[in-house]
Amino acid sequence: MKKWIFPLTIAVFSAITTSFVQHWLTDKEKPLVETITFESATTQPVSLRLPETSTDFTIAAEKTIHAVVHVKNVSSAKGPQSLMDFFYGYESFSTPQIGTGSGVIVSPDGYIVTNNHVIEEASELEVTLNNNASYTAQIIGTDPNSDLALLKIEAEEELPYLAFGDSDRSAVGEWVLAVGNPFNLTSTVTAGIISAKSRSISTANNLSFIQTDAAVNPGNSGGALVNTKGELIGINTAIKSRTGSYVGYSFAIPSNTAKKVIEDLLEFGKVQRGILGISALRAESIEAIRRGLDEIEGVYISEVNVGSGAEIAGLKSGDIIKRVDGLPIKNFTALTGYLSAKRPGDQVEIIFERDDNQLSTIVTLTKNETAELNRLGLRVQNLNETLQKKFNRKEGVIITAASEYYKNYNLEGKVVIAIDGIKVSTIEDAIEASNENKTYRHALTVIDEEGNKETLIFN
Repeated sequence: MKKWIFPLTIAVFSAITTSFVQHWLTDKEKPLVETITFESATTQPVSLRLPETSTDFTIAAEKTIHAVVHVKNVSSAKGPQSLMDFFYGYESFSTPQIGTGSGVIVSPDGYIVTNNHVIEEASELEVTLNNNASYTAQIIGTDPNSDLALLKIEAEEELPYLAFGDSDRSAVGEWVLAVGNPFNLTSTVTAGIISAKSRSISTANNLSFIQTDAAVNPGNSGGALVNTKGELIGINTAIKSRTGSYVGYSFAIPSNTAKKVIEDLLEFGKVQRGILGISALRAESIEAIRRGLDEIEGVYISEVNVGSGAEIAGLKSGDIIKRVDGLPIKNFTALTGYLSAKRPGDQVEIIFERDDNQLSTIVTLTKNETAELNRLGLRVQNLNETLQKKFNRKEGVIITAASEYYKNYNLEGKVVIAIDGIKVSTIEDAIEASNENKTYRHALTVIDEEGNKETLIFN
């Protein structure tokens, strides 16, 4: 009996030891992070539970709603009192017209930024805060080119306001809130994402917009586009719709542009725009398509202005601008959008492509001396010293190009001194005067090299 007890004891001990070692090794081999097997043709599908994520808009909304205001524009519209008055031009009467929009308080002492089209032609402006307190607003300055305006209200206490964020740092896919006060009730909030940047919605100007899918309707014009931190990254301005109501696309002026415009209006009374001094071939143009340049990524320089910062820095026709201050430039709208936040005298680093080589240069921006008067179909330029001597005058703008509409009038080379009776000394005056007239009828007062003055009326 003793012969089999000893082997049995050894066997039992070995079994227990083996089981313990196997269990210990199994525990040691467990990974710290579980591996995931994805579905394939030879494996069974595995249920994969991703970490739950959420975006909290409540803090951003709370910061914003009290800084967004309702803007009421009261203007006068004239009309005939009777059918006889209409035909014979007898004395007319004025009826009040009311338009509404939104605005954003950008300082505790009551400065408000809104769209120019919200306050255009106003004879009286009333601003209502989110707490229903109402104030009469004063227009500090306007910039029709960027569709921005700066207002001021006088309140006894400091007002809630929004700090400007850096719109250049905003990214496609980023969550944003659109906040407006269209119905004079309280501020309303909608959410969406940035759908695109550097969007152009009109060939009449070079404005660069942030496109979002946050719901924005006409009364929200002038309201705030904010990120999840509650920083102001845009001023809601336009929707693209056949019906006039929101259908999925809305557009905001970038905050960097808005901030620079209102700073200029406060400091100079008008906007100071710095330019490179180039003409660009737009990718969608017939010429670009004909030359096979419609698919390039960047800005193709077709012409460099004589004496401009671009010429001094060595840029040439045929160069392709790829980056400005490290920011990728994919199209002309992106370039003008970035430069809209710059002033004459500012320096920018240009990365450009020439003969398949990437080069860089520093360009000092200059003052814009040329303007496109799109309403009139004219391009005009300030008088330089040579032209001032040639025409023996310091004020006025010379016509450098005119549309086919004027082909029988030989306008090119003549100096415009008035538009619709409004005196014109500089291109800024010309832009403002041309924007005043919303009809097709206009009058140009011009002078030729011999000093002959004439007023031409166009219908």
